[in-house]
Amino acid sequence: MFKLLDRYIIRKFLGTYVFAIILLLAIVIMFDVNEKFDSFAKAPLQATLFDYFLNFLPYFANQFSPLFTFIAVIFFTSKLAGNSEIIAMLSSGMSFRRLLRPYMVSAAIIAALTFVLSAYVIPPANIKRINYTNTYVKNKRVDYGSNIMLMVAPGQIAYMSRYDNLSKTGHNFSLESFDEDKRLVSRLTARSIKWDTITQWRIYDYVQRDFRDDREYITKGSARDTSIPFEPRDFLISSQDHEQMTSPALNEYIRRQKARGVGNIQTFEVERERRYAMTAAAFILTVIGMTLSVKKQKGGMGLNIGIGLVLSFSYILFMTITQTFAISGLTSPFVAMWIPNFIYIIIAIVLYRRTSRG
Repeated sequence: MFKLLDRYIIRKFLGTYVFAIILLLAIVIMFDVNEKFDSFAKAPLQATLFDYFLNFLPYFANQFSPLFTFIAVIFFTSKLAGNSEIIAMLSSGMSFRRLLRPYMVSAAIIAALTFVLSAYVIPPANIKRINYTNTYVKNKRVDYGSNIMLMVAPGQIAYMSRYDNLSKTGHNFSLESFDEDKRLVSRLTARSIKWDTITQWRIYDYVQRDFRDDREYITKGSARDTSIPFEPRDFLISSQDHEQMTSPALNEYIRRQKARGVGNIQTFEVERERRYAMTAAAFILTVIGMTLSVKKQKGGMGLNIGIGLVLSFSYILFMTITQTFAISGLTSPFVAMWIPNFIYIIIAIVLYRRTSRG
């Protein structure tokens, strides 16, 4: 059971964490309004408040949760050390390991909250935020595609010379089916193909060729509904699609795209690994921040806060750099997202051993 001291540290930790978020978000709002003032001026006020800011602020806070965690630990622990409270705790017979326990409980709460938000809550909210920015700020939607080819099912390869997502229409469509021996068994061609969320695909001016028993059977028609198992989002991939998927949807999307032979899904795999890596970062940065600020400094907490800011920003920068390695194919998404954690785990162990012995 938690003792009074544990509850005191947890309350201080989480309270400072929330305070840091509110303080930095206020600064972010001012910079964001200044940068996008022209876009906000032409958008409805209700959409700006509820579609953009109401969804942007949780997204930003969760993205930089490691920074807020580190700042919170450094700030309130330095204050405790400056008031000689840490010295009193250790002098009463409490071990350094025991002192760390409420910190780790607080980190577990932040880690759980961070994961739930990033995996289930924020992705649906991002849909409204991204639609707002695409409409009033800068359109990053991918509405066109050319020379599209993908495996829609085992042994079935689809091709379109061009697809227009505004009219939901593809041109010069073909669908080839192969047997287990990789022999062509049928080929469907159509002048155009139109996507409908109810009937899926409707093909126009089509020719169906079936190859059986060394003979070719041809069927022609002007229009026909067909349920070809793929959707426009399977080949029209924008830079923000991964932010709009919950973790179960993201895992299913990656699995389906890999089965179809789609190669440009690195950003989705990076996003999946990032959500887990950011969760573990709460524990790692808590240990580093606590060990750096647990001792009373002559210059006050300014030095500790400075070191904390440098380390936290370097962590975020390091993760951003390794993320580009994964997207460019130089390393796997798992390795790219977890390299910063592995390095900072070593730093945390070294600092913990040095501080606990001193």
